Amino acid sequence: MSKLLNLLQDGRFHSGQDLGQALGVSRSAVWKQLQLLEADLGLVVHKVRGRGYRLATPVSLLNPEPINAALALLGWDVSTYQILDSTNAQALRTVTQGVSRPLLVLAERQDAGRGRRGRPWVSPYAANLYYSLVLPVHGGIKRLDGLSLVAGMATVQCLRAHGVHSAMLKWPNDVLVQGQKIAGILLELVGDPTEQCHVVLGIGINANMRDTDAIDQQWTSIYLQTQQLVDRSALAISLSDALAQYLGRLDAVGFGALREEWEALHAWQGKAVNLVSGSRVIPGTVLGINDQGALRLHVDGKEETFSGGELSLRLRDDS
Repeated sequence: MSKLLNLLQDGRFHSGQDLGQALGVSRSAVWKQLQLLEADLGLVVHKVRGRGYRLATPVSLLNPEPINAALALLGWDVSTYQILDSTNAQALRTVTQGVSRPLLVLAERQDAGRGRRGRPWVSPYAANLYYSLVLPVHGGIKRLDGLSLVAGMATVQCLRAHGVHSAMLKWPNDVLVQGQKIAGILLELVGDPTEQCHVVLGIGINANMRDTDAIDQQWTSIYLQTQQLVDRSALAISLSDALAQYLGRLDAVGFGALREEWEALHAWQGKAVNLVSGSRVIPGTVLGINDQGALRLHVDGKEETFSGGELSLRLRDDS
């Protein structure tokens, strides 16, 4: 099926005869493979008499060869899959096998993609970027201060390089375009946080998705912003280059030296917000973040700081 999908990914019509010759199979065998594409991958194939077959919308398949070559220059390993439960779950499984240098896990589709607080992450085949980076961490958890925030900065840099110039951050780990979510970040830790451990840095970017009823919040994608199909392999390479740059800076100078740069990218800087923690709602005004990446809020006439994985930030109606 992968060879057939490579032939069809341009979204143009291809005759059954041409497809059969390219694959070395009969036209009836081509038709059976097309049915499998629709049933197994959720892709829609149009058939027009006299013109042939085409995908309802073109796709950009991951191309491991340029990705592997580019990431080898960074000293990273790469594993690319057709379908996974989630790239973060696969990355966590690889940690048990021993990972001594950064390892990137990519997939064409996730069947159980997830975001923060266990929320599902919609992951149709060949539509978006499903990206999890395993990072060995030596010297304790303090070296992780600000990691998810610099990952957001790298994601914004990548998106702007691909034409989404209004991409901004939302604390702690969302990327927005005019209030619509375009990317999210999920960190998971494995091992002893006081000594040697691994962190899995999961990033999902809406790349070529055009419509879905499965997302319960406002969202957008690179395609919807630019009206151009994005090369997902180039996107993975661009994100990796940006991440390597920011991870190097974080390791060299610490997050405190990057704090003002992050705040300049924060879409809700100075905004009136509600911070939700379980059933508790804390109204305040965003002052920024501290050197560890915790949120600074002006609450009831004084400054308070907040950090933790179960916090949610929402704009107030009067903001």
